[in-house]
Amino acid sequence: MINLPIVAFVVVLLAVVATQIFKILNEYERGVIFTFGRFTGVKGPGLIILIPLVQRMVKVDLRVIVLDVPTQDVISRDNVSVKVNAVVYFRIVDPAKAIIQVANPFEATSQLAQTTLRSVLGQHELDEMLSQRERLNVDVQRILDQATDAWGIKVTTVELKHVDLDESMIRAMAKQAEAERTRRAKIIHAEGEKQAAAQLVEAAQTLGADPKALQLRYLQTLSDLSSEKATTIVFPLPMDLIKPLIEKQ
Repeated sequence: MINLPIVAFVVVLLAVVATQIFKILNEYERGVIFTFGRFTGVKGPGLIILIPLVQRMVKVDLRVIVLDVPTQDVISRDNVSVKVNAVVYFRIVDPAKAIIQVANPFEATSQLAQTTLRSVLGQHELDEMLSQRERLNVDVQRILDQATDAWGIKVTTVELKHVDLDESMIRAMAKQAEAERTRRAKIIHAEGEKQAAAQLVEAAQTLGADPKALQLRYLQTLSDLSSEKATTIVFPLPMDLIKPLIEKQ
């Protein structure tokens, strides 16, 4: 007669042992294998067979990780205090190093990203932070990638998200922008006056070279005045206009 409790115990024991022996890893996962505590290789993806009580596996995800860097207080090179946060995209390219060389690769990368962000941005002025984000992103990414290479981590992208200023600095920048617009407007106006003066000088020289041209211009001016609504027009009579008549007499 079959003892059902014993059979059930054996089945459960075999199921537990099977879960310890057979492991299935997805395409984006790898298993770092330790035999008696010593690293013996990286396996996966697919079906992995382990020796119970002898081998142990640590699963590693190879997909891109998105790390949100908390807001950091940064003092720029021109002594302006700003709050900056960023996002870092990285992935594990060497599972063995990521497990053996660092205890917590995600936390280590996060802390390194915070210190690197403050260090790099502190070497630049505020205007550069606002206008040259692409270059700053590349600088931070390059430094992070070099530092995390020993951990088997590849930092692919760093993006500055926000550069926040206090209210006093925002007002000061608004005044600076207004002053800059006023300066440009004055320069444009002065340039227009300069060009207009040059054109007037050229026109005067052209008219002065030929007295008849000056007389025609004078008559044109009188014609323009006559089209106005004024009932009385008083104008000087230049001698150049009547000189030919006097000479004929």
